[in-house]
Amino acid sequence: MKVAVPRETAGGEARVAATPDTVKRLVGLGATIAVEAGAGVASRILDEDYVAAGATIAPDAGSALADADVVLTVRRPTPELAAHIKRGALVVGIMDPYGNRDALQQLADAGLVAVAMELMPRITRAQVMDVLSSQANLAGYQAVLDAAYVYDRAMPMMMTAAGTVPAARVFVMGAGVAGLQAIATARRLGAVVSATDVRPASKEQVESLGGKFVAVEDEEFKQAETAAGYAKPMSPEYQAKQAALVAEHIKKQDIVITTALIPGRPAPRLVTAAMIATMKPGSVLVDLAVERGGNVEGAVPGEVVDIGHVKVVGHLNVAGRIAASASQLYAKNLYAFVETLIDKEKKALAVNYEDELVRATVLTRDGAIVHPSFQS
Repeated sequence: MKVAVPRETAGGEARVAATPDTVKRLVGLGATIAVEAGAGVASRILDEDYVAAGATIAPDAGSALADADVVLTVRRPTPELAAHIKRGALVVGIMDPYGNRDALQQLADAGLVAVAMELMPRITRAQVMDVLSSQANLAGYQAVLDAAYVYDRAMPMMMTAAGTVPAARVFVMGAGVAGLQAIATARRLGAVVSATDVRPASKEQVESLGGKFVAVEDEEFKQAETAAGYAKPMSPEYQAKQAALVAEHIKKQDIVITTALIPGRPAPRLVTAAMIATMKPGSVLVDLAVERGGNVEGAVPGEVVDIGHVKVVGHLNVAGRIAASASQLYAKNLYAFVETLIDKEKKALAVNYEDELVRATVLTRDGAIVHPSFQS
């Protein structure tokens, strides 16, 4: 049973899909591990660290992937990379399937079993495999640091002989995993924090972290969460009321961080140009949804732009900006899943395609797209 870890080739991707710790654990399960040279350098992991954990270092992707039964990746493999992977091999990573049917078909045509970790069901058994949560947690943390870097004032209140510096006011839009970590991080830095979300359960979570909750709390709000814990799309009437409340609140904020995403849909527009025009000079917006169309009107993917007197931060792959920590968590997510696919006694790969975790995450198999959400 060979497990391969190629170096990520996507621009700006500094994460890696295995760490020395997970390599050691996989070796203990009977796997041989091939890591492409330099795969972990951007995450502070040297080739010799992998060797010490039991891996071999391959000089290039082709050598690493040759005859591999399992390929661990961060991003969906490119057609060039997929060409080196044998038919029937499992490729486990973040596959970004929504809106990318042609890319999925290419993986199917290559005969690969593509496993999308971001489709892992949110059940107790799979918590340790939840890549969305592990990476969003770090993205929320990094978003606050990115905002503080651009913001040209102090975050905490400072009382000095020369006068008092007021605390920054931070407003977090979306209190999921990323939003809650942003709230906690901004509070640690001494900011006055408020937050909004359409899910009723988020109110208690926000307040438990010391933030003020801002929302129109009507009957629709009380029913605004799916059984899986995601936000439901809201009616135009509710959206109008919420937008009016938010517009008034944003005028008083120094930093706004937006985190709202609905799986499989474009990011909802939360902050309009009209709202930005009312913000104080020097204010900062950080849009964590910029890769899905953005929550902030005028946000530009991969750039920090000035809209009037306000800076809008649109960094891509925010979790990847804190790669050493992100890789550590991501690799453990992957290991926890792959471990369930291995027969511990025979020390061999034994995938149960009827297992609920496998059914939920396998996109392609036997030359076809098999996941019902992406077949048509």
